[in-house]
Amino acid sequence: MGTRILVTGATGFIGGRVAAAAAAHPDLDHVRLLVRRADAADTAPPAHGGGASAGRGAGPVVETVRGDLRDPDALRRACAGVDAVVHCASAIGGAEDLLRAVNEHGTRDLVDAARRAGATRIVSLSTASVHGRGPFRAADPDGLPLAPGSATSRTRAAGERYVLDAGGTVLRPHLVYGTGDRMVVPGLLTLLAALPGPLAGHGSLHSTVEVESLAGALLGAALSPATRPGAYCVAHPDPVSDAELLAAVEPLLPASVRDARGPAVELAEARALLAGNPVAAHHLELFGVDHWFADERPWTDFGRGPGPGFTAAFPRHLPWYRELLASHG
Repeated sequence: MGTRILVTGATGFIGGRVAAAAAAHPDLDHVRLLVRRADAADTAPPAHGGGASAGRGAGPVVETVRGDLRDPDALRRACAGVDAVVHCASAIGGAEDLLRAVNEHGTRDLVDAARRAGATRIVSLSTASVHGRGPFRAADPDGLPLAPGSATSRTRAAGERYVLDAGGTVLRPHLVYGTGDRMVVPGLLTLLAALPGPLAGHGSLHSTVEVESLAGALLGAALSPATRPGAYCVAHPDPVSDAELLAAVEPLLPASVRDARGPAVELAEARALLAGNPVAAHHLELFGVDHWFADERPWTDFGRGPGPGFTAAFPRHLPWYRELLASHG
């Protein structure tokens, strides 16, 4: 009998890719997708043969169930009979009470339900932001303390603790890009549009991972016998320079913004200019200093390669980013 797996956050940017990969995996017997809203089931991979009671088709049976991380009973039902859990659901931004209820207490209750159900592998998606702001240059994740600087990161770090204490595995990406990204590239564009000129490059290096590669790593971590308990930083082995990021993203700025730009703005000047713009200032600190985490273990332990690097992979996502920007005027 093949492995039975639960994926939470199965309609999200990353969780949706994990769900699709799991639904096509030949070694899985049953894939259960946890979604929060009734209408979210429409965007999940279809169940073989027509739903939760479907028989075995060409791939695993795919079952979509409703549930909320704030509902322990729903989590117990979702975990019943599964061998592995890939936890991709989280709350990002908003009231701290909600963040704590979802990211911390929800993860605690999911881990408890998974252990009671007899699941032997728990893999949780987190973020490198639990380490706080850089500079991090070729940083060894084993030597990095937790220093989250936001309510989102604090509650995700707190949720990690339950996974790690249960012998589970946590994956911490930094910049995740690709079709469906509404944070990384849009955030960088928000920063660039707030400056009177292009941001001057100064040699900072960043860990990036394409969303498809991250999804492969999450599913691989759940299935590979070489996966180790503990935390991994997941990124392409080759860091991306600030110059490469800017060259890729600047053409997405509206022509009116590009045409009106003055001389390049140095980092110190940008900090002063953005003192009254907390959103752009946040992205400046994210992109303006080194965030390079050196951890090649995911690509050896999980049986999945990292895929092409940023400069090769990013262009195929340009049509989606252009469509997103056009829809926002």
